[in-house]
Amino acid sequence: MTKTTFLVRPGAGKGVRLDVFLARQLPDFTRSRFQHFVDKGQVLVNGENRKPSLKLKAGDVVEADIEIPVTSPAMPEPIPLRILYEDPDLAVIDKPSGLVVHPGAGNRTGTLVNALLHRFPEVEGLGEQDRWGIVHRLDGDTSGVIVIARSPRAMAELKRQFKAREVKKVYWALVRVPMHKKEGTLDWPIGRHVTDGHLYSIKTRHPRVAITDYRVIRSFGKLDLLEVHPHTGRTHQIRVHLSTAGHPIAGDRRYGGQKDQPRFPRLFLHARLLGFRHPATEAWVEFRAPLARDLALVLKALRGGSEILTGR
Repeated sequence: MTKTTFLVRPGAGKGVRLDVFLARQLPDFTRSRFQHFVDKGQVLVNGENRKPSLKLKAGDVVEADIEIPVTSPAMPEPIPLRILYEDPDLAVIDKPSGLVVHPGAGNRTGTLVNALLHRFPEVEGLGEQDRWGIVHRLDGDTSGVIVIARSPRAMAELKRQFKAREVKKVYWALVRVPMHKKEGTLDWPIGRHVTDGHLYSIKTRHPRVAITDYRVIRSFGKLDLLEVHPHTGRTHQIRVHLSTAGHPIAGDRRYGGQKDQPRFPRLFLHARLLGFRHPATEAWVEFRAPLARDLALVLKALRGGSEILTGR
């Protein structure tokens, strides 16, 4: 561990939340990651362990006892991208499973950001460092549609729409245990798990509102294919909500509760549709990503699954 000390000065930290202040000082980590460090007692303010929401005062001394990674800026890489749509303001991409959205600890290369810097070099400087062009995220294992900003106007407006929950998001998920109701809403607040900071859970010290609608598209005996509409964008929201409800997503090694059978090669979660107002024209637009081939093969193996492959 490396202990780093900061003095809060007037106008440069005064009145700012502790986790926000640290994220500004050490951009290698996210704000949520600093919340985890604070909960673990790795951050002290004036020698005391305080909450991430603490509003700092001028003269406060903040000590962070964490391992600070030595990293280099993300570099362009010629990684193939399936582009569903592009114009001077934005690009809509069908992200494959296994492609991590942005660099992080242990994965500085081979990410969507590396691919974007090669295909759309103008994204450099848009947004946070090493997250150039990124408006929202999908889990590495999740496939499907994601929008990228290519202009400052698009970055600002798309970020606003996501924050205001004006964006339409539709996912397909295959769950291992049939749903009790054909449609419904899951609205448990979630946050980082109380004991395992790598997981998200309804058992958390810092709950945040999370709302997920679902409906059953088709049943396959002990499996249900769902259309899922998340109203909020919490990390791992759909996975946590369905697992908590007793209906874990097939192939989810993290929240599934048990190892899946070989027929589920990976997490069966696909971002099917994304709708928003175009930042330049203000027209409502929607983009769809066809079901990834590996997931389509799973459905094809199930009785009648081939009818769903077209998404109609």
